[in-house]
Amino acid sequence: MPGSDKETDLTERIEAFLSELKRGGSGTGRFRGSSETARETTALLRRITAQARWSSAGDLMEIIRKEGRRMTAAQPSETTVGNMVRRVLKIIREEYARSRGSSEETDQQESLHKLLTSGGLSEENFRQHFAPLKANVIEAINELLTELEGTTDNIAMQALEHIHSNEVIMTIGRSRTVEAFLKDAARCKRKFHVIVAECAPFCQGHEMATSLSKAGIETTVIADAGIFAVMSRVNKFQNEEDTFHKFVSPQEVLPFTEGEILSKVNVHCPVFDYVPPELITLFISNIGGHAPSYIYRLMSELYHPEDHEL
Repeated sequence: MPGSDKETDLTERIEAFLSELKRGGSGTGRFRGSSETARETTALLRRITAQARWSSAGDLMEIIRKEGRRMTAAQPSETTVGNMVRRVLKIIREEYARSRGSSEETDQQESLHKLLTSGGLSEENFRQHFAPLKANVIEAINELLTELEGTTDNIAMQALEHIHSNEVIMTIGRSRTVEAFLKDAARCKRKFHVIVAECAPFCQGHEMATSLSKAGIETTVIADAGIFAVMSRVNKFQNEEDTFHKFVSPQEVLPFTEGEILSKVNVHCPVFDYVPPELITLFISNIGGHAPSYIYRLMSELYHPEDHEL
């Protein structure tokens, strides 16, 4: 039956995505950035919305939550997955409210306290059926995907506001967003020096340095152990922080060929260090730069308080 085939196809696609997330987290899968992960997650949620069986917004939200919990459990350190699930849940709430003739959007002038404590529509109110709801939700998710496609370019366009002449910029490893950000400043004839920490044991910093050098940017690669020594020369540290406390396979540090040693030791291989929030001076998103104190407001605009816990 066609309906049964669609459900089987959807189930297989979900399982394949979960496997990709697990392999990526273990370090055995292909390298994927947060932008790519966000787009793939959102596209899968759109597919779930289109093919799953549901008759009301409440049913759809339960399905999205259920699959969202499985996705985040597959790779807990990849916060992008959970955030996209929350964005889609917010979209469902807004489209349902619009179908009812009310508004779920919050007045921009309301206080932060009211934003965080307002309950909005309760779960019990999402049981009314609206025929156009599916099409409206899918259209809104398509708009979100379009926004995600242009995120890197929108961030890179702000480079001249944050990078000034003769500055020394430090970054670590390779981030496509940071790379585009720095190249955009260089295209506008802004002269600066970039120091790239190699990010051992994967050493993606060498790839980053090569790419920046080809773009005419003065670039220096340093070992991770040398970061503290050169930090006094650095004006800004730019990095794409999408995960922390992430551990991968230690095979790059201690090869599996060392059989006798492996049986006697436990090896932890963290990818990132945790950066305390008080050390961050500015967050740059696709809509501009934000002080850390503004992040709570931004979260209230992007996610509904009831969806913080999936």
